[in-house]
Amino acid sequence: MDIDILSHAPETKAGIAGNGTVTHDDVMRLFEEFKAANDQRLDEIARRSADVVTEDKVERINAALTRRLDNLALKSARPSLGASSARDAKATTPDAIEHKAAFDAYMRSGESIGLRALEVKAMSVGSNPDGGYVVPVEIEQTIGRRLTAISPIRAIAGQRTISGSVYKKPFMTAGPATGWVGETGARTQTASPTLDALSFPAMELYAMPAATSTLLEDSAVNIDEWLASEVEQAFAVQEGTAFVTGDGDNKPKGFLDYDTVANASWAWGKLGHVATGTAGAFPSSDPSDVLVDLVYALKAGYRQNGTFVMNRKTQATVRKFKDSGGAYLWQPPAQAGGRASLMTFPVVEAEDMPDIGADSLSIAFGDFGRGYLVVDRAGVRVLRDPFTAKPYVLFYTTKRVGGGVQDFDAIKVLKFAEA
Repeated sequence: MDIDILSHAPETKAGIAGNGTVTHDDVMRLFEEFKAANDQRLDEIARRSADVVTEDKVERINAALTRRLDNLALKSARPSLGASSARDAKATTPDAIEHKAAFDAYMRSGESIGLRALEVKAMSVGSNPDGGYVVPVEIEQTIGRRLTAISPIRAIAGQRTISGSVYKKPFMTAGPATGWVGETGARTQTASPTLDALSFPAMELYAMPAATSTLLEDSAVNIDEWLASEVEQAFAVQEGTAFVTGDGDNKPKGFLDYDTVANASWAWGKLGHVATGTAGAFPSSDPSDVLVDLVYALKAGYRQNGTFVMNRKTQATVRKFKDSGGAYLWQPPAQAGGRASLMTFPVVEAEDMPDIGADSLSIAFGDFGRGYLVVDRAGVRVLRDPFTAKPYVLFYTTKRVGGGVQDFDAIKVLKFAEA
């Protein structure tokens, strides 16, 4: 049965509800149609009778499947502002209630006396009218949860919250001498370990949502929810780019900005890469073999928590790969809100990963929880500006974020090159 795959509106005959709601079952049905069409394409290629119509059909279903997955991800990436019982308890303390009420008055009318009084009470010297006021803890937690849900690398990376401007992590470049010895054998004196430190400075990230006076005066509008929803996407986009390709200049250092070396020659301070053997493409014969090589370039201790990271175009390419038994290597999420998998490992879609091209590093695989560290300085600040863009009120919102590779052996990348 033919399907109007090109339409963005869901079609009833495609097994998708007419009200536009996309479910996990819809994705699974569309994936079955994709497999059938791709099997037909592969069969035609094998019989040397490839049909451009079949090829186009596969690409259209592939694109539609990507859209369905995006819709499902969007539904699950919007946590509500409601706090858990533990957070509720913290948010209902007298100080928290007083802070929230003072912050609400500042946001709606610009009245800052309450916030200034709280700062004097807390003997705070870190926030002032020139630098903005710290948001209540529940709003900061909400922004953090939302970013974790929609910022792809943050969702899988290790995270630390600091109170200063730099986080330093020590590591051993050379450990103490060790060895086996008999019960009465002589023991040589062991050497002292050599230590070094990785530094992760927290850089300022900002967003400037705008509101009308009418919105601020409307008591039915939840200002907390509005601010969190306005800044989340701006923060997530900037973070997503920095964590992948950031150069470390007033921003986090992305894992693709580090030098890479052939994995056989790997050394600390560089990421190991596996070459596809073909410039700008997967090999024409058994293309999935290089993915196997990439997975097993990672040591077993990291591999058990491994995750693939790539953009949607690359994922659409690997979605067509099969193993020797004819089973598809890519599989849709096993349940609603889950992740797609490749060779049983989860796949994270990061649009800042490069497209497949000559010498591109388009696929990463690793234990990002151990390999990449995101550093957040505690506190999100807001400065109300009713003057710059009258009649709109701007809210200059800032947070400090850093990031970088903390374990260079935990992440490997696939290089689309001959060597």
